[in-house]
Amino acid sequence: MTQGAPPAAGGDRAYAVIAASFNEMVVRSLLEGATASFEAAGIPSDHVHVMWVPGAFELPLAARTAAATGRYAAVVCLGAVVRGETAHFVYVAGEAARGIMEAGLQTGVPILFGVLTTDTLDQAMDRAGGAHGNKGWDAARAALEMVKVLDDIRGEAAVAPLGSAD
Repeated sequence: MTQGAPPAAGGDRAYAVIAASFNEMVVRSLLEGATASFEAAGIPSDHVHVMWVPGAFELPLAARTAAATGRYAAVVCLGAVVRGETAHFVYVAGEAARGIMEAGLQTGVPILFGVLTTDTLDQAMDRAGGAHGNKGWDAARAALEMVKVLDDIRGEAAVAPLGSAD
């Protein structure tokens, strides 16, 4: 896992983690990393709500729906798309990435892309707690950082609107 605790982003806030059950062995490891990252930041476990969807393609809709409820400070999407012998990988990975990005832009809620897109299962496992760390940990850390950044931006905007004379 990545060293260092994520910045605090408010202990009273809830966070959603949407996990794709396809390639579940990989995704469960990513989920362990994400929940450990939230725990290291002091987020109580009952403030981290985990929801499962069938696969990476379904992540954007679930993430957008969760974000639109207003209950979550951020949403972390976890999945693993491993290249196969057909072009299916390209479509699933690309549309999941695009959909997750659009969901964040549409809702204004940080929605993090913790979806591995690898050529082999071994590469995926290396990034789900293996030789290359745990990208679930990294995605949760990024969620906390984005919540803090957006809080800072929104707080500064309320104090000194753009174009105001100081």
